[in-house]
Amino acid sequence: MIARVSLEIALRREFDYLIPEELVGQIEVGSRVQVPFGARKIPGCVTALAEESAHTHLKAILKVIGTQSLVTPKVLQLARWIGEYYCCAPETALKAVLPEAVRQEESGFRERLFVRVLNVPAEPPKLPRRQQDVWNILVERRELAMTELLTLAQTTAATVRKLEDRGLVEIAPQISERDPYSREQILPSTPITLNPSQVGALQKIVAAMDARRSAPADGKPTAATFLLHGVTGSGKTEIYLQAIAHALEQGRGAIVLVPEIALTPQTVERFKARFSSGKWQTLVAVLHSHLSAGERHDEWHKIRQGRARIVIGARSAIFAPVDPLGLVIVDEEHEQTYKQEEAPRYHARDVAIVRAQMENAVVVLGSATPSLESYHNCKSGKYTLLELPERVDDQKMPHVRVVDMRQAAHQEKGIPIFSPQLKEAITQRLERQEQTILFLNRRGYSTALQCPKCGYVAECPNCSVSLTYHRLEQKLCCHICAHVAPVPKVCPAENCGNPAIRFSGTGTQKVEEAIRKLFPQARCHRMDADTMKRKDDYRRILGDFRAGKIDILVGTQMIAKGLHFPNVTLVGIIYADSALHQPDFRAGERTFQLLTQVAGRAGRGDVEGEVFVQAFTPFHPAIQYARRHDFQGFYDQELEFREQLKYPPAGRVALLTLKGRSEDKVKFSAEHVRRELDKLVAPPAAPGGEAAAAIKDLIIAGPAPAPLLKAETYYRYQLMLRTRSMSKLSHALAKMVAGLTLPDEVTMAVDIDPVNLF
Repeated sequence: MIARVSLEIALRREFDYLIPEELVGQIEVGSRVQVPFGARKIPGCVTALAEESAHTHLKAILKVIGTQSLVTPKVLQLARWIGEYYCCAPETALKAVLPEAVRQEESGFRERLFVRVLNVPAEPPKLPRRQQDVWNILVERRELAMTELLTLAQTTAATVRKLEDRGLVEIAPQISERDPYSREQILPSTPITLNPSQVGALQKIVAAMDARRSAPADGKPTAATFLLHGVTGSGKTEIYLQAIAHALEQGRGAIVLVPEIALTPQTVERFKARFSSGKWQTLVAVLHSHLSAGERHDEWHKIRQGRARIVIGARSAIFAPVDPLGLVIVDEEHEQTYKQEEAPRYHARDVAIVRAQMENAVVVLGSATPSLESYHNCKSGKYTLLELPERVDDQKMPHVRVVDMRQAAHQEKGIPIFSPQLKEAITQRLERQEQTILFLNRRGYSTALQCPKCGYVAECPNCSVSLTYHRLEQKLCCHICAHVAPVPKVCPAENCGNPAIRFSGTGTQKVEEAIRKLFPQARCHRMDADTMKRKDDYRRILGDFRAGKIDILVGTQMIAKGLHFPNVTLVGIIYADSALHQPDFRAGERTFQLLTQVAGRAGRGDVEGEVFVQAFTPFHPAIQYARRHDFQGFYDQELEFREQLKYPPAGRVALLTLKGRSEDKVKFSAEHVRRELDKLVAPPAAPGGEAAAAIKDLIIAGPAPAPLLKAETYYRYQLMLRTRSMSKLSHALAKMVAGLTLPDEVTMAVDIDPVNLF
């Protein structure tokens, strides 16, 4: 018997190994094995079984890693597709579908000693006082972890061992699962009555689930994909919950993707409350990067063993081994965090759709501000559009006021952090004991350190960006490479030494400080990447905010979406157009989405919400359409611009980025790649044969320096390719890359369907 094995080194090929007699029956597709490779012993994954091989003198598999095949055949098929479509080595794609904690050779389960009562004699045993205290606890509990027993009885293990010697108890190791939510007290919930729009959407999803369950899995694209376009507060989550209940009724599981770890605690709480008891009771597993390795290991195995049939997590949760899979939900589907920035550069939303097609499952993409690509797919008939145009319980959409900060700067002879209108609105909320969210998508205190005399700006030595001032830590920090420098007391420029250097720009630290000075009686807290250091910080701060222990929450985009706090009646967006003028064709779309999402945090209770949008370009279409909650209007005008330049959704984009420490080498290499790419438009004829098929609509731009020329000591040049047929281009790029020779120290990354052009 032969096993075809994909090794954990990117060689872009698989190798045949003999299955030794002692391992026959233990190895199947998806099994993790250790094999000899030259002088090394390498782990790998079995991708196929065969009776014979085209090769001779095969080496034998050394051993099986683990007791269960870790990769299901369906997820293995998905990994193959990722490798082909996203132009990466199959081994790289295969590693992505298994968490590092699961790939380790050891089982990774934690064992703890448990003490169990063997029998309770009719006559109470005569015991010394310390043993009697332990015995009384055990008779009540029957079984207890040794560490917990010792704490309760305030004794030592030797005392417990004496009970074991008398035959009263058994002490034995047991697997103790690490549950990140084990300390949470969650009250069960019941389904909520839906309004007519919600009922209509749910009925269509359920009907599709019933139809897909009986349809053959052919892997061909179908319209089982739904886009649930509902305004903020329209009750999308309740539809998710009731659709999942139907999947469980079918005997199938569900995966729920969320874009921010900050959303996970609230989402997990709502899903555990619904499915922790009752008819469709099941474990809810959580997968994201803030779990410890042990927690990730145990959560993953709950899924693989079929005990957890609902999975909630960030983008990598799309690979969770849910089998059979009935439903995939991608909440806030427009979010760019669903895109992986390192190889394999997959987009979890698109992978979710492909996986659902392979497994006859249904996909629901949910958003108040859908990506233009998804909405365009609805217009062209690829997806089915489900709309929720109103908030639940007839709640009104928040009233949005746009403040022209040019006038505010003129009146106050400088750029203020808060306009007079926003300051007055915050005062009113504090008086009424209502809560406020202030949003600014910039960390730190000030965005730059400048010298007004010579023009010096403190820049990162490794990246083409200025250093951000963090006042609390008294340091200058690069948010690209994490370089840290001390804060100079005088201008460091040669022949200057000006002591009057100053900080410019505003970050969340500065906003928090300004709030504390203006409103000393207010309880203010900041929520950004600098304050969210520990895995429990998200739950703790959001829990305090929900409980009313925080009056004003200042934060970055992690507080901008998905969170539901009924007492928040005011949202202030400090600089709404901060990202509007970036060199990216999606800048307007992202600004519209962010403003709409942040505004949607207001007015989700009984009191109507109010939003203040501070901007220096208040009449920009993205801001004005967001003010009116007019997604359709924004889509129509934005699509016109995209069609003219063949940008998505009118076309598809691939981005090639070359990097190296020598700018000249990188530029030379990029020009060489351009010449190779030109052959895709007009391929040369092969000797004695015909030319390969040309990609006739291919548009090649570049090479040009990347918008961020230097990052982490590497210079970067880019080429952008646009076409309508990405599958054809992806296949051609894979062939080109395989035969491409680049100078030493220069590498090239291929990003299919990029969401970030930096």
